[in-house]
Amino acid sequence: MVLYQLESPMRVITIYVAQMLVCLSFAYLAYRILKRDRKRLNIIFAGFYLSGVIGNIFNFIYGPIPNEGVVLVLNYLTNFGLFYAPIFLVVFELMLLKSEKVINTMKQLLILISYGVLMFCMIFFVITPGWGVTLNASTNWSPVWELPFFLYLICVESIFAVAPVLYLSFRVYNKFEDEQLKTKWKQFIYGFCALIFFVYAIFISNYLNISIVRTIAVGIGIVCAIVGGYLMYNGVGRQLEK
Repeated sequence: MVLYQLESPMRVITIYVAQMLVCLSFAYLAYRILKRDRKRLNIIFAGFYLSGVIGNIFNFIYGPIPNEGVVLVLNYLTNFGLFYAPIFLVVFELMLLKSEKVINTMKQLLILISYGVLMFCMIFFVITPGWGVTLNASTNWSPVWELPFFLYLICVESIFAVAPVLYLSFRVYNKFEDEQLKTKWKQFIYGFCALIFFVYAIFISNYLNISIVRTIAVGIGIVCAIVGGYLMYNGVGRQLEK
């Protein structure tokens, strides 16, 4: 019974190979950022990677569990960890633009908590029949998103995380005068775009629930996640180590 959910080879590859690679790469990058210095800027940037790691860990846990109630709770925590991550970049870029004195600890917490409340509100969709996520034997234990849940997440992620990160990224880029710094920062922007492509691929594949779309999304998305995460780190994380 415990292994019921893992009978599909594709599911095993997706959860315990592909997503494990993303998890390990993100954990390693967070470790590198925090190893040299644990100042506030480093912690916030590493928080982006660690949030993704935590989300993936919950995904690993519920992978082999055949209990629908438990799986839905763990899937909710997975979504929270994965889709909460970009808000750390908003705070990080604000700190770069305005300094830590202006974006002080209180303001940082206010932003993080406010976005956390929006993520928490996913629970109301999950507990409302026909509004949240279907995840049971009928879906082959793959999450299927209902339209209200899909629209809520894509709006919250796009309006409060993706758009601010892109806007602030270009402001940081234009602030730099050194061409080498600009070149490095371009890598950060490209990396973020690759990661957001991965996120939207998850959104769309979970909503459409078409096997071939899921397979393509996983294949392309995992590459985008690993490469994107590294580009972001290479664009700014190395400098934080100094």
